[in-house]
Amino acid sequence: MNKESAWKVRIGVNPISWSNDDLPTLGGDTPLATALSEGARIGYAGFELGNKFPQSPQALKAVLAEYGVACVSGWYSGRLAHQGVDAEIREGAAHMEKLQAQGCNVVVYGEVADSIQGRRGTPLAKRPRWRSDASWSTYGKRLNAYGEHLKARYGLTLAYHHHMGAYVETADDVDRLMAVTDENVGLLFDTGHCYLAGAVAGLDTDVVAQLTRHAQRIVHVHCKDVRSGIARAARNEDWSFLDAVMNGVFTVPGDGCIDFRAVLAALHNAGYQGWLVVEAEQDPAVAPSYQYAKLGYQTLSAMVAELQGDQA
Repeated sequence: MNKESAWKVRIGVNPISWSNDDLPTLGGDTPLATALSEGARIGYAGFELGNKFPQSPQALKAVLAEYGVACVSGWYSGRLAHQGVDAEIREGAAHMEKLQAQGCNVVVYGEVADSIQGRRGTPLAKRPRWRSDASWSTYGKRLNAYGEHLKARYGLTLAYHHHMGAYVETADDVDRLMAVTDENVGLLFDTGHCYLAGAVAGLDTDVVAQLTRHAQRIVHVHCKDVRSGIARAARNEDWSFLDAVMNGVFTVPGDGCIDFRAVLAALHNAGYQGWLVVEAEQDPAVAPSYQYAKLGYQTLSAMVAELQGDQA
């Protein structure tokens, strides 16, 4: 399959398959060049950013061009749960300028204020929650204003990443977030976090139903599979997010329990256009990076080709 497809989606990858920013012991000694060369060889059209990429916009552009891959986007650690929009604008400016220089369309916004996602000893049950309508309303207004600024100043759409261990984790949280925000805030839909949030809450998660409910707000997609038995253990044994990762809860599409044919069909039917990003936090010593990145790409590319056939 060509890197450019008839259905206007492109398949990208996050370097977390090779080295993990939150757990540097996982692939910490793997050079950036290894990830870029292997990803390009597999067929990925682009990479999301990680901490091994150059920070200078021009240096970043040069290293991506060397391997013939695009810059998909990059994670931004936001703190609008604690601070006002003006402070966020100042703190995020360099990152947004870097993405703008690469021609990106979205920025991955992850709320890290009070988040326990990086605390290995803190069970997921201890994640932060808003208890009042006023807290949700205030947060939504800040996100709307920040998203409006990003569009006007940088041409970037805020892609909000619902995430384990953070304020916006469960399906109910995502519903609430979408209700208190407007068109200036897009949704990054992460299949793995969607499923795992339900599992930890003791629910049977219908990933496609949640996707379909907010399909018109989705501006970016992370394609992450889940090993269901380990997800159940994360709940039963009261693990932290990083404990779940270390025990292998996440994997690439085609190696877990999520029905990616149904996921992609729902995105296709909703008219989604953008990136499909393979992202699976795993220990490369247990799940070899090239092997799993290739499986993820082959799984998604075959399904996209099937949908193109249906469209023809």
